[in-house]
Amino acid sequence: MQQLIVSSKHESLKEIEHFLEQVVVEHNVADEVFGNMLIGVTEAVNNAIIHGNKEDDTKKVVLEFEREESPDKLVFHIHDEGNGFDYNGLPDPTHPDNLMVVGGRGVFLIKQLADWVVFSNDGATIELQFRL
Repeated sequence: MQQLIVSSKHESLKEIEHFLEQVVVEHNVADEVFGNMLIGVTEAVNNAIIHGNKEDDTKKVVLEFEREESPDKLVFHIHDEGNGFDYNGLPDPTHPDNLMVVGGRGVFLIKQLADWVVFSNDGATIELQFRL
């Protein structure tokens, strides 16, 4: 398992991107999977920074990565130091009442891009899986 720990500041997203680029090279990831992975993982980390750790740069976000062979997939865990959130109670961003609302689409987007999404630790941890 590989791990990257970053501060809860927006500049940390560059470290996340670099980490993901290394994963792509090491594991020969197709461009389509890389695009979904890049957007999904960076959105999850961004949510951890903003919503989980409230942009407190003394708090950390942990990104863990492993490749599972059967079936062949990449697995990412993103942990923040926040109290979590009600991931089952999020408003549907595709509902007509929410179409003009700014924000609130991150988890929806993550679920569309990853092949599997699981929340744990009361929402302070998210697991994203991408099939190769």
